[in-house]
Amino acid sequence: MAKLNKISVLWIDEQAQMNAEQVSGLADQGMACRCTPSADLADEAYVSAEVVVVNLHQHTELLKQVQARLREVNGSAPVVARVKPDNLELGIEAMSQGAQTVVSADQYSAADWLDTLASIEVSPQKQEHAFVFADPVSRNLLALAERVAQVDVTVLLTGPTGVGKEVLARILHDASPRYEGPFIAFNCAAMPENLIEDMLFGHEKGSFTGATKVQPGLFEQAQSGTIFLDEIGEMSFHLQAKLLRILQERSVVRLGGQKSIDLDIRVIAATNRNLKNAIVQRTFREDLYFRLSAFKLTLPPLRERPLDILPLIEQFSAQHAVAGQQVRLTAEAQQMLTDYRWPGNVRELQNVILRAMVLANQSVIDTQHLMFDDMPITDEQELQLGQSQPQNMPSNFAFESAAGAGSTLSHAMPQPLGNDRGINGFGKDLNQAVKNSECQTIMAALQASRSRDQAAEKLGISPRTLRHKLQKLREQGISVTRAYAR
Repeated sequence: MAKLNKISVLWIDEQAQMNAEQVSGLADQGMACRCTPSADLADEAYVSAEVVVVNLHQHTELLKQVQARLREVNGSAPVVARVKPDNLELGIEAMSQGAQTVVSADQYSAADWLDTLASIEVSPQKQEHAFVFADPVSRNLLALAERVAQVDVTVLLTGPTGVGKEVLARILHDASPRYEGPFIAFNCAAMPENLIEDMLFGHEKGSFTGATKVQPGLFEQAQSGTIFLDEIGEMSFHLQAKLLRILQERSVVRLGGQKSIDLDIRVIAATNRNLKNAIVQRTFREDLYFRLSAFKLTLPPLRERPLDILPLIEQFSAQHAVAGQQVRLTAEAQQMLTDYRWPGNVRELQNVILRAMVLANQSVIDTQHLMFDDMPITDEQELQLGQSQPQNMPSNFAFESAAGAGSTLSHAMPQPLGNDRGINGFGKDLNQAVKNSECQTIMAALQASRSRDQAAEKLGISPRTLRHKLQKLREQGISVTRAYAR
């Protein structure tokens, strides 16, 4: 049997704990066991657990405690009960009270546990999109999403970049009657318009040069399932009209074809843009907006659901830790992580934790291992050049500049070249003046753009060249914005 990949197991045994060899043997097969003698644990332990194993002795009281804690945190982990082989009655009682399955208390073999977890359908496919709902804000969102999932309605997901919109889209699919159908995800800003049109709608043989066979589009491939259209706000006006027709008629015509193909799909769209502003600016169709937002779910930024931070850290640590390694953080590091405002949301949190694991080198993660990104920027409020640090920033998180660490960004910016003070401050030679002017132009383009790619387009250079120029500025000690969403 194939190994299960990084199953997070909460192993509760009030009398006997597994030894290091047994824990290591299970870890080698992909079972990351967190062993504890008590069910009295923090919420994050139950939130991050994908399976809970309890050792029952004379009664089922421990099983009841675990089930109560899982209900409190909206946990969905199955509970496996361990009982002695000669206590059949206790095993039957545990099953009647909700245990997913019962195994022998003497079972420590990794192969036997793989079979047990496979029998209750715990698999890597179900874990890849695990999400944390520890904060009350997140729990309310999950409860609402589960209700929406039962109704076959088009859903619009909004929220800043990096909050997990695709994850919530998968939850909507998995919790819906369409869960056995395909889930097709597509980024509407990932490629040129003509390729997007071909991928979404498909084409008939001979419809254009190179069309040597019939190619069904993604809408057809999502039959009986869900299609997720990410970054819908970046779709061209021309394609928006075609998408509106598909939503209205629930049918699609392939490129170069005449036949209309009926669709049985659910459409979920997502954006980090303010579509109402886009409607005013005539870059997004108002009729399409109302078609997509039959039900609208807004994902809050990570800073508004702080109780999710530590469970997410544990989840990321379990996913990327060496087999058998337990990643730990000092109280100071945990405090710094919860105080930080997370402009990049969950995606930035994952990056910070991965860096910390590398720097800590399998030791306890402390504050010196936490490397935050260069400049905090939120979708609601982009920081202006020269603005001081936002509130609730960790005390050791400061912008670095040519003047020294702890300075504000304005101190590192070149002064305007229209006066003697600016020219004298950067040297009188022409080459230096050109470099200073280039820096100012890059900064202005970044401020006026939603993404690094858009800034590069305004500057008339490639995104790769822009990344190279930004890195050169950092090497000179100038603090620059690391980037917005690509």
